[in-house]
Order: sequence, then C-alpha cells, then structure tokens
Amino acid sequence: MKKRLALLAELAVNFFLPWLVYTLTVERHGEFYALIASSIPPLLWSLLELAWHRRLDALSAFVLLGIALSVGAMLLGGDARLLLVRESLGSGLIGIIFLISLLFPQPLLFYLARATVIRHNGGLGAENFLAWWQDGRSRRTIRIVTAVWGIGLTGEALLRTWLAWHWQPQRFLAIAPILGYCIAGVICVWTFWFLRSRRQAVADRSIPGAR
Repeated sequence: MKKRLALLAELAVNFFLPWLVYTLTVERHGEFYALIASSIPPLLWSLLELAWHRRLDALSAFVLLGIALSVGAMLLGGDARLLLVRESLGSGLIGIIFLISLLFPQPLLFYLARATVIRHNGGLGAENFLAWWQDGRSRRTIRIVTAVWGIGLTGEALLRTWLAWHWQPQRFLAIAPILGYCIAGVICVWTFWFLRSRRQAVADRSIPGAR
C-alpha cells in the first residue's frame, strides 16, 4: 500500500502538478515564467528524495538532469519551451550514450547488469556474470537490449521535442508525460519478454531431444 501511495505521489508531483502550476500561472505571468514555475514541483521532489533517502530514483534523476540541461540552454539564449522537454533531454542523452556504447566491446548495459548482479550476489555473482558473458548468445542479448533502449529513449526524446514545439504548452503538459510512460512501458514489457524467451531457448537446448 505504501509503495502504491509513493508511486501516486511521484506521478502527481512530476506530471499533474507541473500542468496545474502552468495552468494557474500562464495567464497572469506569461508563458516563460509559467514554464519555469511548472518545473519547481519535480525539482523540489527530486531534492527531497535526495535529502531523505540519500539517493535518486531514475525518474527524479531524469528530471534533475533535464532541468539542468534546459536551464543551461535557456541561459545561452535557448527557447523557454526547452523546459517542456526537461525529462526527455536527460533520457535522450542517455539513449545516445546507450547507442554509442555499442561501438565498444562491452556496451553500457553490460556494466549496469554487472553492477546489479554484484549488488545482489557479491563476488560470486560477478564471477557467474562474467562466465555468462563469455557465451556469444549472451553478448548478442545484451547488445540487442542496449540497442532497443537506446533507440527507444532517443526516439521518445525526439518525439516529445517535436510535440513541445507544435503543441500548446498546456496540452503538452497534460498528454506528453502519459505518452512517455506508454513508450517506456512498451520497452520494459518487450525487454522482459525478450530476456525470458532467450532464457527459455537456452533451457530448451540444454534438454536432450528438445527443439
């Protein structure tokens, strides 16, 4: 129950409140200051997460990174609508890093997966992971998932950026976050399905007579 309430609070602060703040302030203060005001709730939420838990979840990290990038661009003479795509600036940058990492022997997902295994299983988990990595099928699996996440995050950022410049801010704040969640959800579902199918294929090959 607590996890559900925390998730609802996180969604409200990062998506509903920015739309509400913009709606209440745009008529009186104009689009520029309304967009800046709409970024305050997720910024405060991220800072509270950092102070309370001594950590940042992925969504809050995207928000902080996106706000920093968009504010920096505005200070250099960019458009105020950059604040509309604050999350996508962060996720898009990470998507590009995912894609660039495919040029190296170990893509970014290799290090993320290894860190997760070590955190849960210690040194033995690291040894088992490295042994698993030696299999060519395992390396292909990691590279495919890395590519899909890179393309997905980069594509989502490009789509939201296009919408930010072609939709009214109020409409964007109401619809675009939901669209972003749907895209991320589809990628997550595909990832679970793909990894499960790969594990099943390995299990089938290990059974004599299995096709």
